[in-house]
Amino acid sequence: MDINAIRDQAEHFISVIFNWMSSSAFYSQLGIVVLAIILAYSLSAGLKRSSPMLREPAIEGSLQFLRNGIFQTRDLLFPLFVILLLSVAVDLSDYLIKQSELVRIAEGLAAVMMIYTLIARFVTNLFFKTLLKWIAIPIAILHVFGWLDNVTIYLESSFVEIGNIKVSAYGMVRVVIFGAFLYWLGSISNRLGQKVIRQQAHLEVGTREVFAKLFQVALFVIIFLLLLQVMGINITALAVFGGALGVGLGFGLQSIASNFISGIILLLDRSLAVGDYIELANGQKGTIRELNMRSTTLETYDGKDIMVPNEQFITSNFTNWTHKNKKQRYSINLQVAYNTDLHALFPLLKNVVNSHPKVISGPDVPVEEIADAEISSFGESGVNILIEFWMDGIDDGENRVGGDLLLMIWDTLKENQIEIPYPQREVKIVKVGEGNSF
Repeated sequence: MDINAIRDQAEHFISVIFNWMSSSAFYSQLGIVVLAIILAYSLSAGLKRSSPMLREPAIEGSLQFLRNGIFQTRDLLFPLFVILLLSVAVDLSDYLIKQSELVRIAEGLAAVMMIYTLIARFVTNLFFKTLLKWIAIPIAILHVFGWLDNVTIYLESSFVEIGNIKVSAYGMVRVVIFGAFLYWLGSISNRLGQKVIRQQAHLEVGTREVFAKLFQVALFVIIFLLLLQVMGINITALAVFGGALGVGLGFGLQSIASNFISGIILLLDRSLAVGDYIELANGQKGTIRELNMRSTTLETYDGKDIMVPNEQFITSNFTNWTHKNKKQRYSINLQVAYNTDLHALFPLLKNVVNSHPKVISGPDVPVEEIADAEISSFGESGVNILIEFWMDGIDDGENRVGGDLLLMIWDTLKENQIEIPYPQREVKIVKVGEGNSF
């Protein structure tokens, strides 16, 4: 094709465009488009003013995040109304003017505007935002001008055969686009769904965790099946292979499956909860920070995290210090000399212990929780004293009560000249008669 032929075609195309733009049908369609835009703006503005959830964001209350999500959709009202009104205007234009090309182009551009608004408003990840801007918007523009079918046919004709498998460029692009979209939609749905479940105050914490994890697993399975459909893989054909694979995984991943089931049991029977202080049979202890489907995370007071498989809580013993009652009883053992006035000592020790702000004390405290000091036994070097007291929580971390009390008791004993004896031995020298020898 020479330059003159290209020039003639360009001039013919420009002439057709100018003739169309100077026709009454063009201006009639333009008036319909402008009228639809004005009506869409009026409807969206009126809805924003009349609806409390669209007028201002929620500050507090139940389902606050859901109401704020609805508030954020207010920017989508205008393009959505434009698309709806222009779709009606297409039929109206065909009926009255016998043409609707300009209205269809305006409808497509409104769809492009809505896609751009969706990306700008709801996609926070920079990678997905860039991917959607450079893929979703060009696809929408191709659809507006009617070029999408030709591009699709060209991509389908470009393929590579690997054995019996044929991979086309269109299939690869479709998997990338829909895979990224499904991943983004799944991450948002997972985050919002778990947030809704965890905010149901009428449910127990363990029940909420069970529902949240089951929702996560169900969502993952659904997205995986949808992705298989996008890739063109027949799910029915995978049934036999999936059964054999399931049997193999059942033997190979037996421990993982056991921990998964154990996690569900722990969450349902409510024997563990986030915030409980746990001591395992092997001596490891810490506060539960996360209850996952495979393992439980214990945070120790020295900043370490212990990952405990859920199966261990089912098959072995453990002590839950704070699940039903956060009050704990602690004891301090000390020894005083035999010449100590115990009747004067015991009130001193009780007053010292009760003076600590973390120790439970007061006139309304039950008898069994009142701080007490008593004789535990008689030792070789002195009298063994047992001091018992109650406090809320564990004697560690922010509740380092034991060390403070020992120092306070030490000061009290020194002020009152009460002796803490050293180990003593009494040696007697017996005189022997003459002629006797040892």
